[in-house]
Amino acid sequence: MNWTRENLKQLIVDKMNGSLLVVASNREPYIHNSGAEGISCIVPASGLTMALDPVLQACGGVWVAHGSGDADREVVDEKNRVMVPPDDPKYTLRRLWLNKTEETGYYYGFSNETLWPLCHIVYNKPKFEEADWLHYKSVNEKFAKTILDEVGDQKAFVFIQDYHLTLVPKLLREANPNIKTALFWHIPWPNPEAFRINPWKEEILQGMLGADLLGFHIQYHVDNFLNTVDQTLEVRVDKIGSSVVAGGRETLVRPFPISIDYEQISRIAASVETEKVMARLRKEFGVKSQLIGVGTDRLDYTKGIPERMIAVDKFLEKYPEYIGKFTFVQAGVLSRIHIQRYKDLNDEINSLVERINWKYATDHWKPIVLVRRHFSPQELIALYRLADLAVVSSLHDGMNLVAKEFVAAAEAGKGVLLLSRFTGAARELTESLLINPYAPDAFGEAIRAALAMSPDEKNKRLQKMKELVAENNIYKWAGKIIQALLRLS
Repeated sequence: MNWTRENLKQLIVDKMNGSLLVVASNREPYIHNSGAEGISCIVPASGLTMALDPVLQACGGVWVAHGSGDADREVVDEKNRVMVPPDDPKYTLRRLWLNKTEETGYYYGFSNETLWPLCHIVYNKPKFEEADWLHYKSVNEKFAKTILDEVGDQKAFVFIQDYHLTLVPKLLREANPNIKTALFWHIPWPNPEAFRINPWKEEILQGMLGADLLGFHIQYHVDNFLNTVDQTLEVRVDKIGSSVVAGGRETLVRPFPISIDYEQISRIAASVETEKVMARLRKEFGVKSQLIGVGTDRLDYTKGIPERMIAVDKFLEKYPEYIGKFTFVQAGVLSRIHIQRYKDLNDEINSLVERINWKYATDHWKPIVLVRRHFSPQELIALYRLADLAVVSSLHDGMNLVAKEFVAAAEAGKGVLLLSRFTGAARELTESLLINPYAPDAFGEAIRAALAMSPDEKNKRLQKMKELVAENNIYKWAGKIIQALLRLS
């Protein structure tokens, strides 16, 4: 079966019997901000949004999220709802509000200074502050109440996203056992030895096991989760059937590799408008080089951005014939800058870029262009289209949708993907050039190999990856999860 927006919508119409579809996540898919020309609406640079917005547009329903834009309150109704997308409304965005103290404790504190480093094995020590944990519990309760308010007396399937909302499944089950819930974990799940240092591990695992279905990107993370539960809780873990029975209720645990809307991205990539955006970006960045590399991550210490800068340095040092001919564009937004580790990362990247540019720059060229601003989805696609190579050098990543977006957008016979072995995507995109970001000399050699590769070889590799991503698209991911939930009901 070839999964499309249309047959996913038909599945929901035919099988869900009028049940409401609710998505819940910390980050909202549309943000309203005030500016000189009034209120504008932007789509955040988020893999989650790129993945799930097409699903909700296809099927309708409600997305519950934290309202973060400075004009978000101005556009909602009395129930804190607004229809999105603004130009062609398809579903409801229900916003809830967090004060500064809640946001600091729940988001910056427990979510991103405790769970994020705990689950990403990149040698950054997590913090365990009880005050952050209490705010995390409180905000999870607020999300659960908001979801229950949206569901009311309706039958509903609730699709909860990620590590910010681990307690919500149990809260929903306790309040309304008839709601069917799935929780998808977008980041890696660590081994039991890493997770056991968490003082609140039992409550988190019990919260997650309130879901009828738990999804991870790859089987390795499923196995890690089952082993963690087996070593932590007094429950029945079936490693063969991949499920957990706790309190008389079974939770299925399955791998569902997340993906993208391949058709939409490839269509935008081939458009005349994208060609215009490509020319504009070249001019904005001052890039005149014939060869271009790109990285489009938000600035996070798990993404291996300093490592890729060092690899560019190693490459130019060994192959000086590329000086003046190759430019690497690192595009993305600052991330979680209120956290000291991210401030340090920002300073480290600035220092590296300044040093490398000073080392190699000529009067009219510099090797690295660092651009920190919001990029629209079409601008990102234009960047991928410009690229002779794209670098995804994550030190640890659940999947990484940038890799799949590049494959969908890249020009045949031109684009080459350099992909970290430590991403979930590396298990699927085996025709990429797989790299170890911790090995800078070999990483630099991979840059050279990508640039020196023949057009025929580039085309052969890219076409195989395009076919794979086209088949295993976002609608197949969502459809498989919904089918699994429907079987449970």
